[in-house]
Amino acid sequence: MTLSGLILRIAIAAIVLTALTFFLNKRKPEWADVKQWWMTYIQHFCGALFVFSGYVKAIDPLGTAYKMEQYFAEFEATFAETALSFIAPMFPFLSSYSVGFSVFMIVLEIVLGVMLIIGFKRFLTASLFFIIILFFTFLTGFTYLTGYVPEGVNFFSFGEWGGYLKTNMKVTDCGCFGDFLKLEPKVSFLKDVFLMAPAILFLLFSKKKHVLFNGPIRFGTTALTTVGILVFCLSNYVWDLPIKDFRPFKENTNVRQVRADEEKRQGEAAVFYVLKDKENDNKEVTMPMNDYLAALKDPVLKTRYEFVDQIVEEVETSKITDFSVSDNNGNDVSMDIINYEGVQFMIVAHKLKYESQDQRVMVKDTIWAMDTIQVSDDSMRLERVVESVNDKEVVITKYDWNPDYIEKYTAKLNEVAKKAEAAGALTYGITKPYDPNMIEEFRHEAQTPYPLFTADDILLKTMVRSNPGVIIWKDGVILKKWHISKLPDFDQIEQYLK
Repeated sequence: MTLSGLILRIAIAAIVLTALTFFLNKRKPEWADVKQWWMTYIQHFCGALFVFSGYVKAIDPLGTAYKMEQYFAEFEATFAETALSFIAPMFPFLSSYSVGFSVFMIVLEIVLGVMLIIGFKRFLTASLFFIIILFFTFLTGFTYLTGYVPEGVNFFSFGEWGGYLKTNMKVTDCGCFGDFLKLEPKVSFLKDVFLMAPAILFLLFSKKKHVLFNGPIRFGTTALTTVGILVFCLSNYVWDLPIKDFRPFKENTNVRQVRADEEKRQGEAAVFYVLKDKENDNKEVTMPMNDYLAALKDPVLKTRYEFVDQIVEEVETSKITDFSVSDNNGNDVSMDIINYEGVQFMIVAHKLKYESQDQRVMVKDTIWAMDTIQVSDDSMRLERVVESVNDKEVVITKYDWNPDYIEKYTAKLNEVAKKAEAAGALTYGITKPYDPNMIEEFRHEAQTPYPLFTADDILLKTMVRSNPGVIIWKDGVILKKWHISKLPDFDQIEQYLK
């Protein structure tokens, strides 16, 4: 679906809601004044938009949380280099609560949409709507404007900004509609700027906003919506996977075929050249690469055109093209996984849960020396000997593994993995690129009988919204995914391993 198609549907829904509002309020004298219709329609349009955008994010609250983590990391790096550096430490703290922040924002967005539609607490609703639009505008504006900030330049160094480049952006999209609909940063920003107009109108003319039903019904509707959406959010990540998967690694996806298709499109990306035509008042013309190369061979055309810029046609690709996994020795095994003929039992853990602390310990430090040993009257050899043994203080990192997290492996996951391997499935786990010694310590603690490979944590979060989660592959196709809380007994899993 495109943004224009979505807006059209929201506009039609607002018309229906406006007609229904008129029907429910037709006996009220003030509804004879047609001037109130504009406010009613805007209420319904903004309300329906908030309900929908909040709903598609409620399907996948972790997606919004991960997006907020990206924002917090970027804000920390940005403010750390300014006079406001004292603000920077706040963002890692906020990032640690990104999931809770995500759920709060999603629930607030949907509840605000409902409050707009029914006219509950009109001034309070107007105030909250204005604040949240202001917040969204700040985020989308920051995302878009970073496109003008070259690599190595701080956002607040305005004098060093350059031309807009999409590759400059650290956060590539705001996640306004989750993974359901990706918007270009500029479009997202302009959308929120547009919504500032009704936000201001609601504040200035809050008394003109319509009201549906009586007070108790409005309160009850708001309260039930709050509780219902909160439970719905939790159900989509705490004890199960999202009810709808909008991401590239969804079930029944032929990863092998998608990867091949995306790589082919990348290889066929069109290249154009922007040139100045000196014989036509320096008018800029755009020329395909083959025509440009031919022009360079013609002495007349070569002097006629002046190079201005090169344009490479963007090719949309998914995280499937970015799928990159390394084994314990650092070897790339991505294509081995994608091209594997047979069944794979993949355990995905984007983050191993632990607390760590550095400890100072004393160890023996042996100093060696080379000594000359007389072998015979006319020959000698060098031999390494101990010169001294001293005590030396070193710092080691001690990991205190989260017992609840370890139990997810020892109580059920390892047993299922063993049975899957016995049934002929290639069994392994993937986690983020931790230190190899740390990974081995985790494997010992969790008693994992399978190897642990490594991959980018953003990729792993995209693959499955569970930590850990299980994915069944067969001949490059994703057959089934499970949240760890919903992982069934092996008897039910076995049907996917045949």
